[in-house]
Amino acid sequence: MQYDFDFSFIANFWPELARGALKTLLLSGVSIVFGFLFGTGVAVARVHGNRTLSTIATCYVELIRNTPLVVQAFWLFFGLAALGLHVPAFQAAIITLVINVSAYTAEISRAGLESIPKGQREAADCLALSRRQVLFHIELPQAIERVYPALISQFVLMMLASSILSQISVEELTGSAYGIQSITFRGFEIYIVVAVIYLILSILMRLAMEIGANVVFTRRRRLGTYL
Repeated sequence: MQYDFDFSFIANFWPELARGALKTLLLSGVSIVFGFLFGTGVAVARVHGNRTLSTIATCYVELIRNTPLVVQAFWLFFGLAALGLHVPAFQAAIITLVINVSAYTAEISRAGLESIPKGQREAADCLALSRRQVLFHIELPQAIERVYPALISQFVLMMLASSILSQISVEELTGSAYGIQSITFRGFEIYIVVAVIYLILSILMRLAMEIGANVVFTRRRRLGTYL
């Protein structure tokens, strides 16, 4: 069986692919920011919250991490619609990604918080620092710095997983590829191109977050220990 590759049609559809790639980046950027903030709050609740708050945070993390992203997306988009709450596809996609990535961020950040030596907390108590000061000036900066490589990997995986959201009619990169393939019937070629675009987006995202780390984490920059 012989197959003749033909990529010439890409020139006619590059605007659709560009829009899909930009929408993927927008979905990822918004989800990373809010997912990181919410996930860090959940991690703090697990480590420093009272028993009730810690239990709720633990249940949230386990529920989200042990259910598929596509099921979460279907529940938010189709399930809420069945209850009379109509959420647009793009907003449902963002909410789904924020909920999903926050659970993984919470688990990663919890590990970072628990890695802080107890001696530092005891020293902070001797200096009469409040719990808020200890958290925001001692624990969180060190914890995030320690787990930042793991967070980068998780955020890149989340960007790649956003392709699933084409199942709820979000026209991100994979959704755009579906539309092009249905017109050209050149699925093999279009998905090769899309795979290359995802690879480029992953590399660029990783580089951007590594550069950001070397700007934010001044101690790492002083010591010359880059990610």
